[in-house]
Amino acid sequence: MPTDKHRDPRALDLLRRTRYGRISVSIGALPFVTVARHTVSGADVLLRLHRGHGYHRACDGNVVAYGVDTAGGDGPAGAAAADEFWSVQCVGTARAVRPEPDELTRLGPVPRLADDAPYDPVYLRLRPRFVTVHHIAGIAASQAEHSP
Repeated sequence: MPTDKHRDPRALDLLRRTRYGRISVSIGALPFVTVARHTVSGADVLLRLHRGHGYHRACDGNVVAYGVDTAGGDGPAGAAAADEFWSVQCVGTARAVRPEPDELTRLGPVPRLADDAPYDPVYLRLRPRFVTVHHIAGIAASQAEHSP
């Protein structure tokens, strides 16, 4: 991801600190969001989804948004301090691909089940055209919890 006004140089590092995010696409002119596993591969983001859901068909060849953040605590220790939050969003065209062996290794083991069905992986390569990073700091402990 080259650095220009549409790409933040922190994005790759922040993406590498997390394993899962959410891919968004329009299906029938309505927005749809689902979870995906990712790894950074050169200037691209490689995504793994469950083929059984069929969402990859809507994504393949279309513009999608992929977002990751520290809201769910997915990142490893040091990804964000207790009083801060960060998010990365990549927007670009996704293509169905067959990953290279080293990319599959970086993605790790395939889950066993998805919605009680055997997990059948399918892979998309996202070539980001726009990347944003947002960082919020100084979150009070009482704000970090849900209000009653």
